[in-house]
Amino acid sequence: MKLELPQGPFEAYLFDCDGTIADSMPLHYIAWKQALGEQGCDFPETQFYRMGGMPVRDVIRALNAQHGLQMPVEAVALRKEDLYYEFLPQLTGVPEVLEVIEASHGTIPFAVVSGSTRESVTASLQSLHLLDKFQTLVCAGDYGRSKPHPEAFLLAAHRLGVAPERCLVFEDADIGIEAANAAGMASVRVLQPWERMALK
Repeated sequence: MKLELPQGPFEAYLFDCDGTIADSMPLHYIAWKQALGEQGCDFPETQFYRMGGMPVRDVIRALNAQHGLQMPVEAVALRKEDLYYEFLPQLTGVPEVLEVIEASHGTIPFAVVSGSTRESVTASLQSLHLLDKFQTLVCAGDYGRSKPHPEAFLLAAHRLGVAPERCLVFEDADIGIEAANAAGMASVRVLQPWERMALK
């Protein structure tokens, strides 16, 4: 299935990573289930996808508040990331997004704008042999306010030297689309794994 891009002209493409470039959300969910299960915390898949785009540590803090738990945020975050890295050999890309990257690389600058850690994003892109295609990575820790706040997208535009209204955002999560809108950027919604399966 080909992505329908809005009318440009655009001077930069900004991509979320997990669920947008990398079909990594199922692998992240397996890692989350195991890491949280070790702490006695349930994490339904529907809730996982609703929280898509949130930084790892924010997810743990939210679950602590929701369930009245005191999971050690840093330890659980590191455990979850370690488990994800174990699953990386199974990682594949999202075909319609890979098609856009392949077709447009070299003609327009690319950035990744993610709520994941730089280590996780770098590992995913290296696994897909895509890391060298991006001029900059904006990851958790690079900005103070997470999606749906526009700060991360605006930072990416600034780093690329492109006006926000000249950027096109590729996102799978609702909060990512909200952030793009708040930044004054056009966006393309990438389907979630189960939505792509339903179209087959």
